[in-house]
Amino acid sequence: MRIGKQDQAYTAIATSDADTITVRGYDLCDDLIGQIDFSDYFWLLVVGMRPSPAQRKMLDACLVAIAEHGLVPSVQAARMTLTAGPEAWQGAMAAGLLGMGSVVAGSSEISGRFLHDIIAEADAGGTDLETAVIASLHRLKQARQKVPGLGHPQHSSGDPRANKLLEIADDLGIAGKYIETLRCLAQHAPGIIERPLPINVSGAIPAACLDAGWPVDALKAVPLLARTAGLAAHLLEEALRPIGFIMSHQADLAISYDGTAAGAATSETA
Repeated sequence: MRIGKQDQAYTAIATSDADTITVRGYDLCDDLIGQIDFSDYFWLLVVGMRPSPAQRKMLDACLVAIAEHGLVPSVQAARMTLTAGPEAWQGAMAAGLLGMGSVVAGSSEISGRFLHDIIAEADAGGTDLETAVIASLHRLKQARQKVPGLGHPQHSSGDPRANKLLEIADDLGIAGKYIETLRCLAQHAPGIIERPLPINVSGAIPAACLDAGWPVDALKAVPLLARTAGLAAHLLEEALRPIGFIMSHQADLAISYDGTAAGAATSETA
């Protein structure tokens, strides 16, 4: 649709009038505030219906697993931004969230779409899931690409967060085709890629969420919400015990200059 030429547009999320505020068909004041916890509300807002107890517990587990991971680049960006502008929490928070891309935190979405595509390929081609998994691994090897959702630089023998999330999914009866696909990848990847590739948390989170009924197009919302909580902790600590300038100073010490020597550029152009 062209701007200014739309037909009647709609939203199914919220509306209000002089007396009431309605969110997803519930009265905000009578039905939700004080009656629903935030994970339930998050699910309701995104999915459009309240989660089952198993869905809520799975989502909670995923949010807790990814909320905090130390002084990763996105956290450093947020803390250093707050040091530079201590009044601008919103800017510091935005700096941290903007740094959540394909390498840090945003990798859950990539892994989830990878699992989704394998399942779709198996369904469309009339092949079994294992055949589709093996074919996808060979394509990644030929292209010299990483296997989304597998491998970890520190937890080479297995990511404990991933193991715990998959255990919870099993216990809740949530584990389905996505976790099956992830486990099949973990079974075949070491032999095909020729190195240890355990399931990591960026593979377990989307597999568990998708099996629980979370929409694939909203996968990135889970780590974004989780890391917002972690960033809030770091920003409060930065305000009380700042380390932003220390990190900046350490960067100066750690990184050597290899550019043109002082005076050389002037003499070359003389």
